[in-house]
Amino acid sequence: MFELKKYVAPDFAEEKFRTAPEAKLVPAPFDGVAPEHYHAMSIFPEYFHIGGRWLLAEESRMDCVAVYEADKIVVREFRLLKKGDLVVTGRTENCEDGIFMHTDGFREETEQKDAFAFRQNRSRETAFSRDYDELYELLKYERDHGKVVWVMGPAFAFDADARRAMSKLIENGYVHAVLAGNALATHDLEGAYLKTALGQDIYTQKSMPNGHYNHLDLINRVRYHGSIKKFIENEHIDNGIIYSCEKCGVPYVLGGSIRDDGPLPPVYGNVYEAQDAMRNQIRGATTVICMATMLHTIATGNMTPSYRVLPDGTVRQIYFYCVDVSEFVVNKLADRGSLSARGIVTNVQDFVVNLQKGLGL
Repeated sequence: MFELKKYVAPDFAEEKFRTAPEAKLVPAPFDGVAPEHYHAMSIFPEYFHIGGRWLLAEESRMDCVAVYEADKIVVREFRLLKKGDLVVTGRTENCEDGIFMHTDGFREETEQKDAFAFRQNRSRETAFSRDYDELYELLKYERDHGKVVWVMGPAFAFDADARRAMSKLIENGYVHAVLAGNALATHDLEGAYLKTALGQDIYTQKSMPNGHYNHLDLINRVRYHGSIKKFIENEHIDNGIIYSCEKCGVPYVLGGSIRDDGPLPPVYGNVYEAQDAMRNQIRGATTVICMATMLHTIATGNMTPSYRVLPDGTVRQIYFYCVDVSEFVVNKLADRGSLSARGIVTNVQDFVVNLQKGLGL
């Protein structure tokens, strides 16, 4: 039976908390500009000593600033700062500036490890059986008690079984939001409309005559209907990832790229609008699974903290998975500061089919 790790809050009776100074608040000098010596946030729970209390930033995001507003800490992107916002300053993390970063709130069981041992890092040779078993139980729990956000590259759309497996996950309540780009939606809808993805049959992988036109024809047809929803209705589409999202009311955010064809009508062309839309979905996320999209994975990792504060005040862990056939991509998140991410090196098409089977769908 799956159980969440319990959060162990700091002991504010310790001397370093009792003797800590108040955090220094300095007004933002201009819109979009933080004061000098601003404090940049991390993925960890951070507390700020203000008005004799230690306030936890309830919705955090790495590389943003802490603003004291309406008697609480609001974490805000630099570009969204307004002149006069009271920004926390100070660059220490152990109470010296009235700021405390709590890095071990979700404590792992400690075990004695040898100083020298083989296979301590994750690679294509790592066995992931235990990861799958834990993920099955986590998803069963999150279906009813959390919010699972899936970040997806277009690789799923190129395989009939992967599309079918992802649709089953959506239709059985294991997907609460999808973050992707123009390509995933384009090739998935192409698969439903023409049975191809980039002109290749989604089952046999054979290239069809004039198949290189197919994704363009699909985009053009969706734009003719004015929306993906109208396209699905008018063209009688009855399968696929985007179809299942529309059918089940699962929100999806499509962030555009400079290389996109089309694009499809709902694709965000403005990267900051896309970022805001992605963060709106991440705000309530309790599990995030990123698959075969390095750019969207890093973007999502940068806006996902290691914890979530629930409406009843409970602090719980956010589970973050990065799945890719490339070890480089899997390890890239840790290089960018998303230290809580767990990597699985595998083909994402096989990964999602394994999840479908492991969940008995």
